[in-house]
Amino acid sequence: MSGDCSSQPQEEGKGRRMGTDYVDVTEDRLSVEDITERATSPTSGAIGLFVGTTRNNFEGKTVLRLEYEAYMPMAKKKMLETCELVRDKWNVENIVMVHRIGVVPVGEASIVIAVSSPHRKEALEAVHFAIDHVKATVPVWKKEIYGDESSSWKQNKECTWSGSGHP
Repeated sequence: MSGDCSSQPQEEGKGRRMGTDYVDVTEDRLSVEDITERATSPTSGAIGLFVGTTRNNFEGKTVLRLEYEAYMPMAKKKMLETCELVRDKWNVENIVMVHRIGVVPVGEASIVIAVSSPHRKEALEAVHFAIDHVKATVPVWKKEIYGDESSSWKQNKECTWSGSGHP
């Protein structure tokens, strides 16, 4: 991970466990192992994990790669807001969200979200909510590059912040 991240320790309180929120947006290849390790806690019995990868096709077209761009300060802010919402809804410990920008080849991860909690149900529900919320609120743009070298900017169906679909 790039090291240029946002990390906030959380305090125990109203329905919350102590833990850390770690978010990053990076051009580096994502390591599922490193992200999972960062989410790990000795007091949690589960880690919910989502790994979004580049697939080789979309609506009958061959996809060669994806190219992502982001408005970095707002992306990290919205990711931290997602962490807060997760903590308001579930009893979780550590939350880690890392989104890759730049070129992401087929088979590689573009986003990894890991959430630790005492029990699996909370971890899985929290990570499901987190990816849906990130896709709806975080200013990240995706361009698909096809086999014929044509391309298309894609907007997430869940997106609530942009009407244009591209930067």
